[in-house]
Amino acid sequence: MSSALTDLFPLPIVQAPMAGGVSVPQLAAAVSEAGGLGFLAAGYKTADGMYQEIKQLRGLTSRPFGVNVFMPQPEYAESGAVEVYANQLAGEAAWYETELGDPDSGRDDGYDAKLAVLLDNPVPVVSFHFGVPSREVFDKLRRAGTFTLVTATTAEEARAVEQAGADAVIAQGVEAGGHQGGHRDLPENDGSGIGLLSLVAQIREAVRIPIVAAGGIMRGSQIAAVLAAGASAAQLGTAFLVTAESGALAVHKQALTNPLFARTELTRAFSGRPARGLVNRFLREHGPYAPAAYPEIHHLTSPLRKAAAKAGDAQGMALWAGQGHRLARELPAGQLVEVLAAELDAARTALSAQGGLR
Repeated sequence: MSSALTDLFPLPIVQAPMAGGVSVPQLAAAVSEAGGLGFLAAGYKTADGMYQEIKQLRGLTSRPFGVNVFMPQPEYAESGAVEVYANQLAGEAAWYETELGDPDSGRDDGYDAKLAVLLDNPVPVVSFHFGVPSREVFDKLRRAGTFTLVTATTAEEARAVEQAGADAVIAQGVEAGGHQGGHRDLPENDGSGIGLLSLVAQIREAVRIPIVAAGGIMRGSQIAAVLAAGASAAQLGTAFLVTAESGALAVHKQALTNPLFARTELTRAFSGRPARGLVNRFLREHGPYAPAAYPEIHHLTSPLRKAAAKAGDAQGMALWAGQGHRLARELPAGQLVEVLAAELDAARTALSAQGGLR
């Protein structure tokens, strides 16, 4: 790892920022205390809500941590497609006895206000999803002492990240659970995602900044693989989703290893942007018809998802999960970091014994 990254966290293990209430301060603190890098997810929170979680996390650990911010989204022109999808979801609203959400509830996720908080009260690490901030933003954060990362799903996006002035890039493979963080959401690219090992290799040859590899990683041996491919660290989300400290609902945690949910798919059904989740009834019935309209569809389906969660109905929830979900282990987060580190050491030793590493 680059020295700047190494100085922040001794183990090459990053807990992915999972929006929607999963990445709570208790989870981030446990990971950071164990030697990894814990993350808070600012997405879908107000700037004050983000700040309160940062304060809570600082009360739980003195170790470095990160905060993830969503980039503002461009205007969506085809309102008619959103209306058609809303009509299709009318039956869901009736079933869950709720109203559909307002698709015009905001596009910037409080971006400017969150940046202001992060500049006034700097945190060790800030990452960005769904696009690249301006060089001015990176310069300001660097002066504040903050290390910056941006998600990229292609080598071209990674080059844009480096050129904008970020300190590192998160290479997100198609295996990753939750939302793909591509910089532009083009429907014609659906189904063309790149696997993580191929992506890390492509990005390693495209940029000189450090790479954090993300997508389907559940074991220390996989961390060893992405490090060997050129990454400086690995980012894991689904692996931490089932831990005791995770804020995920019990029904979501249980679904990860429930035989009823055997596979995952990328879908626009819940948010209008490609996101990987367990295949359930809602995804099967509505995924093929959901338009490329984020965050309009996210706002539209929000009451449905909340109602399904309140009812404990996994068939109506967004069960975000990576392709490695069946490998989930119900361990405390700190213990999981320790197990992953031990597995990483064992994999490195085995490779060294075979002459794979020098």
